[in-house]
Amino acid sequence: MSNPTRVEPVSTWIVTPRGEAAETPPARVFGLSAGERLERTLARHGSGPLRPWQPGRTESAPGASVVFRSDTFYDERLVQALLEADDALVFREENSGEALAACTHGDLDAAARALCEGGPSALPRITPEKLVPSYNSQLRKFDPAFVFAAEPDQVAEAEKRIFSASYKGITDFITKHVFPAPALAVVRVLARWGIRPNTVTAIGYALAAAVIWLFARGDFGLGLLCAWTMTFLDTVDGKLARVTLTSSRLGGFLDHALDLVHPPFWWWAFAVGLGIGQPGIELQMILIVGGYVVGRILEGIFLAAFGMEMFTWRPFDAFFRGIVARRNPNLLLLTVGCVALAPELGYLAVAAWTVACLGVATVRVLQASTARLAGRPIRPWHEEGLER
Repeated sequence: MSNPTRVEPVSTWIVTPRGEAAETPPARVFGLSAGERLERTLARHGSGPLRPWQPGRTESAPGASVVFRSDTFYDERLVQALLEADDALVFREENSGEALAACTHGDLDAAARALCEGGPSALPRITPEKLVPSYNSQLRKFDPAFVFAAEPDQVAEAEKRIFSASYKGITDFITKHVFPAPALAVVRVLARWGIRPNTVTAIGYALAAAVIWLFARGDFGLGLLCAWTMTFLDTVDGKLARVTLTSSRLGGFLDHALDLVHPPFWWWAFAVGLGIGQPGIELQMILIVGGYVVGRILEGIFLAAFGMEMFTWRPFDAFFRGIVARRNPNLLLLTVGCVALAPELGYLAVAAWTVACLGVATVRVLQASTARLAGRPIRPWHEEGLER
């Protein structure tokens, strides 16, 4: 039902369904009304402006016309799919329910009436599931498209669903299982206050630098507190950008650059704080920092050789990503060591785990290479119909 090669003009329209009270304050998710959220979504995909449809006073524009309801929150992927779709009238369920959106190359007036008045339409009926793949390759998880009524009693659920849709499916276990609830609460507050994601990222940069200084002077308790705060905000800034549709290339670059660069400096500074001249500390530091760099190189080799990230190959790889020797699992080992008043043992544990994870990554690259030489395709397990 989609036509990704479309080059014809696409006009976008919004209708007010029959019976909707214009004077009622609009429901808002993360500080945005349905119309504002839709405007931002269209702008992100190079479409717009969103024009109001008026019965009997709006002429069809050349090319395709996509019509939305003013009382509905749409999944960004559904909006994008409609901009590329053939003629269709979208329903929540295939054989019943109100029409949610429409795409037409013909009678705009009839399509708009089908949305705002429930009028008849010759457009083919379709559901969001038919337009949008359930698997979100960008976030590496199965996530069917959503549509919510813009009503006060739907706001909490809509925010939870939109926030969940912003979360990566393959990440470390702390980010995936510990941070979501508090991060959602913080993102709700920041969105309503109008705080920009880049402001949160800037605070993260300051905290990352503070951690280096604190670790290097041996102040591990305060350093770990700043480190955990920084890694929590690293979750918050990306989610805030996605749910408010304010992602930018600069913000993405700053966020990813910080994620990539700061960990080895933290592990070096922790060694300095322990006393880099102490027996075994320098070797452990070399193993941790070197292992981090080599691990990233191995992941890059896998991506270049097989066209996908290592942790998407098999369910084991997705599981292993949750505990691999990256920032958050390493921080947990260091925290346990400091709580036990033995920070040097926590550092030793990080060194041992880094070496073990490096061995696993090496084996996975070799296994994938062997499988390809044997003529077996290397692709993510979900593409082969395997269970998550």
